Amino acid sequence: MAVQLFNKTSRLTQAVELVNGLDDSKFPLLLSRILQKIHLKDEETFTPEEESKLQVSLSLDKLELKFVLECLSFILEQAAYHLAKPNVLSQQLKQLKMNEKKVSAVVDAWTNNAKEVTKKLRERTLAPKELSSVSWELHMELAQSNLIKQKRLLGLIELGLTPETEDKIQIQFDHKQLFSFYKQLETIQSQLDSLH
Repeated sequence: MAVQLFNKTSRLTQAVELVNGLDDSKFPLLLSRILQKIHLKDEETFTPEEESKLQVSLSLDKLELKFVLECLSFILEQAAYHLAKPNVLSQQLKQLKMNEKKVSAVVDAWTNNAKEVTKKLRERTLAPKELSSVSWELHMELAQSNLIKQKRLLGLIELGLTPETEDKIQIQFDHKQLFSFYKQLETIQSQLDSLH
């Protein structure tokens, strides 16, 4: 049985109704542009000027256009995530009540671009920042109360991130916390190793 790509929510249903009302001749161009930019996490698909022109061209207001672009991006991202076969994508878009011409255009766009899109999405990082450096220090707190000596060891770890920023993340651990963190890192490492 095929994986369910979409949950039929009222929001998705409303967006599909807007998509169904779009000009059939302009729709493939819209899909093409979304597919070109879908892997760029921090970049909008269209500039504000282009969006203004699109609103006029597609007879949508600003909110409706945003809704349509989010819907189409979601559909294509789901197709990429599940590596959807064209017939499965077609069937599930029809279940959302997308009209035949729009379904055909989405499936054609997906079929022609799937390999390139999935390749680019794999290369995209999940987080906007990556670890660039790690430094650490050991601190000892000493106290004396009624001639009873106490000492508390603390580890201070500083994480540098890219893109380079002024801020660095500093984390302070006592022995128990550091050991727990270490165990979690070991678990992550073993899971990464098992994927290779």
